[in-house]
Amino acid sequence: MGLPRADCPHKGSPMTNDLFLRACSGESISRPPVWMMRQAGRYMAEYRALRAQHSILEMIKDPELAAEVTLQPIKAFPLDAAIIFADILTLLEPMGLQLEFISGKGPVFHNPIRDAADVAALKPIDPRRDLGFTLDAIQLTRERLAGQVPLIGFSGAPYTLACYAIEGGGSKDFDQVRAWMYAHPKIWTDLMDKLTEGVTDYLLAQIASGAQAVHLFDSWAVSMSQADYRRQVAPWTRRIFETLAREAPDVPRIHFSANGGHLLEAIAEMPVDVLGLDWRVDAKAAIQKLGTHRVYQGNLDPARMLASDEAVIEGAREVKQAFSGAKAHIFNLGHGIIKTTPTDRVRLLIEEVRKA
Repeated sequence: MGLPRADCPHKGSPMTNDLFLRACSGESISRPPVWMMRQAGRYMAEYRALRAQHSILEMIKDPELAAEVTLQPIKAFPLDAAIIFADILTLLEPMGLQLEFISGKGPVFHNPIRDAADVAALKPIDPRRDLGFTLDAIQLTRERLAGQVPLIGFSGAPYTLACYAIEGGGSKDFDQVRAWMYAHPKIWTDLMDKLTEGVTDYLLAQIASGAQAVHLFDSWAVSMSQADYRRQVAPWTRRIFETLAREAPDVPRIHFSANGGHLLEAIAEMPVDVLGLDWRVDAKAAIQKLGTHRVYQGNLDPARMLASDEAVIEGAREVKQAFSGAKAHIFNLGHGIIKTTPTDRVRLLIEEVRKA
């Protein structure tokens, strides 16, 4: 690793809106800060206009375009945080996997992992050399935000990256990946070790480049039982958070796993600053079980945004009330914003959340 320790929460322009960072630290604040997963994306006409001219990978790998997309929702809405426009899967490319986004199919790896030789062939990453486009986009975005709101960096978690690397693409439940994991425990350990080192170095590099918080997405941890998650996934995820806590202690660490309510107790044992909950989780029950001393993020059902203004307002009020017993709450959707979401509803939601 050996990356420089970061002081990013305090470098650059003074923060004019630090509500998100204060909430991450568990401070008492007047209202929950609000941002949305996938807030930079297809529901915005500005994004679709750029997307008509460029492929997803072109946009991600061009720092100017990535910074522009990151800032689109910040310019359009009074959000309390930005999240860098990137993709969790680009980390796997410099390790040796050939990634392509295919229309109507999504991400595909043309040379998925099949055996021990494939794992052995995976190359360690150098974040600056291999993923410098995202690091440069972070630096550009920080400059252009000029302290307006904090910037969040992110990565996929090792298990989710392993799912795509072995499956070669998406899957309903990744049962073939779990079968491979059970059949090849030693190779699984080697794979998770390599992915964990890559994710850790990548996140530390994002922090050194200006990310003021980091978000770990374990999108497919839902496919694991609680017991197997503790055995086969949690040790590596914990290693990432422990290293981040040691190397960049002032940078908040957020964890989110869609439909991962059954894993929250195991995740809460890690040095995570903010626990993300998806919309299926009963917030009051989770707070009662995991403790009022924690900071939580979530968890409006994204489908409410497609329904009606009334559904959005009612849902926002219910979510705020449900998390009122927590030390602090960051308002978010329970998953990424749906691409057909009307922008007027996004604005309405933010206005409702911002009410005292």
